[in-house]
Amino acid sequence: MHRSPLLVLFIKIKDARYGDAIHILSTELQKQMKSRAALSLLGYCYYHVQDFSNAAECYEQLTQLHPEVEDYKLYYAQSLYGACAFQDAMKATFLLDSPASHSKMIKLQAAIKYGEEDFPAAMALVEQLPADDLDTEVDHGCLLYKTGEYEKACAKFTAAMQVLGYQPDLAYNIALCHYSLKQYAAALKYIGEIIERGMREHPELGVGMTTEGIEVKSVGNTLVLHETALIEAFNLKAAIEYQLKKYDAAQEALTDMPPRSEEELDPVTLHNQALMNMDTKPSEGFEKLAFLLQQNPFPPVTFGNLILLYCKFEYFDLAADVMAENAHLTYKFLSPYLYEFLDALLTSQTAPEEAFRKLDEMAGRLTEQLRKVTKQVMIPHLPLTCDCESTCILYIPVLMVQAKIYWNRENYNMVEKIFRKSVEFCNEHDMWKLNVAHVLFMQENKYKEAIGFYEPIVKKHYDNILNVSAIVLANLCVSYIMTSQNEEAEQLMRKIEKEEEQISYNDPDKKVFHLCIVNLVIGTLYCAKGNYDFGISRVIKSLEPYNKKLGTDTWFYIKRCFLSLLENMAKHMIMLRDSVVQDCVQFLEHCELYGRDVPAVIEQPLEEERMHIGKNTVTYEARMLKALFYEVIGWNE
Repeated sequence: MHRSPLLVLFIKIKDARYGDAIHILSTELQKQMKSRAALSLLGYCYYHVQDFSNAAECYEQLTQLHPEVEDYKLYYAQSLYGACAFQDAMKATFLLDSPASHSKMIKLQAAIKYGEEDFPAAMALVEQLPADDLDTEVDHGCLLYKTGEYEKACAKFTAAMQVLGYQPDLAYNIALCHYSLKQYAAALKYIGEIIERGMREHPELGVGMTTEGIEVKSVGNTLVLHETALIEAFNLKAAIEYQLKKYDAAQEALTDMPPRSEEELDPVTLHNQALMNMDTKPSEGFEKLAFLLQQNPFPPVTFGNLILLYCKFEYFDLAADVMAENAHLTYKFLSPYLYEFLDALLTSQTAPEEAFRKLDEMAGRLTEQLRKVTKQVMIPHLPLTCDCESTCILYIPVLMVQAKIYWNRENYNMVEKIFRKSVEFCNEHDMWKLNVAHVLFMQENKYKEAIGFYEPIVKKHYDNILNVSAIVLANLCVSYIMTSQNEEAEQLMRKIEKEEEQISYNDPDKKVFHLCIVNLVIGTLYCAKGNYDFGISRVIKSLEPYNKKLGTDTWFYIKRCFLSLLENMAKHMIMLRDSVVQDCVQFLEHCELYGRDVPAVIEQPLEEERMHIGKNTVTYEARMLKALFYEVIGWNE
């Protein structure tokens, strides 16, 4: 039986297939239906897929065609608000002149002021609403949250949910309050309930399907999806896992959310994807953050994160450009501390002395705050606060940038002095201890002192030793060897080997480089001391089996040793036994064989001129080193 387009349309709308309905309305039905009916249905469908700009256009036409219909005026104002056109939305609310719409008008105006971050004006409007209106309780909670009163906000949302019953948006608000109070377990409890209910009540949204490797069609940005609060819940879960340094779990939370195409992603999801995949996909991350900065609105942390990430990847010019081109955003989205810190960091690239002076002023103020807090904590019966910890978190980055100015000049004595000045406040922080260990290690006569800082870090993770950076383990082993503690070095290496064997057993194809890098660093040490016979043999043996140990990181250490060896051979400063030369050539041939798909260097993600794809391989560089060996051997003969 042939169905009329009108019947098909209503079936589509009833089944919440608004995209299909929009297509029908935009084509043949506009020719057959009255303009009012078509526009009304079209506006309704646009609103349900959260295409608020097009919904506003439809309702604007309807208010002009039928000014007597109050609902069209309300829907027009709501659509403008949804599109973040706050000024136009406020003007549209003034068209609402029916007494029946007065309460809705006040609520919408309060929401608009909230969106504009004019919280006092929003509060004044909320105060005009009836006290027994439950929306008033929720609005108060939102405003309390924005002013940092998270516990009071949480109480408001909890009270509203006790009356209204379970609602995903309220559960999310409560979770968000707990997150802001750093009560992560409580936040995850509410998030888990949102996700569990969403999966049970709306299986069509395909929660978790992406991680199972199944290609799923986009569910779109429907009103149903919005009402489940699933997107918000997964983003908050990702943020919590990220804060807890569970990076795999954070990425999993993002992939478990209902599937949508990239152009449908909301700004928060896009921001979180960029941030959490920055180590593996930096180019995409920078592109997404730069795109978000051009949108209105964008997550407030986008601006600061983009600048900090540019600095992390040492794109200081780009960071400076973003700050200069968006000067109006610096006061709104950067705290005074962060602005001052970034200014000093960028200055350090061109005027290190001036940067050190700026950082010293910051460090002085923070040191004064730390001393005040420390004195308060020492007063009997005064409860310990987190002020000391939070101030220390601000102090350490300032300290590190100061230290890096002298580290870059290889003035390690000055770096040590900078760290020693901060010992009373930072001696419990792993980052501080790690950097002190590094600077002691680099001075080559303070290995015993370096061990005192490296050991606690390693022992803290001894049961999962591969969670410790390979270079930390390598430096500790070298320090042991240089202080004649060979047994301790061997014991640590056996521990690393045991854990790597367990990983190889569970996942035979996984590459693990910790023990290899430890051996490479030890080999480098012997080469640096002039014992190339032993050093090079250690380097060669460390790479077996080649298919599991040859990587970009390990190749970095290998070529440094070989280039040092070739330089000294060319200068006739050392002579190698023929057997060692043959081992070197054979080793480079193995690297040539297994290094075809291994990048020789990791290029910076935003480089305009990329290396030739055939030259950025271990195979290419191994051939170059082998050619140099033949040339040097010819000179010696």
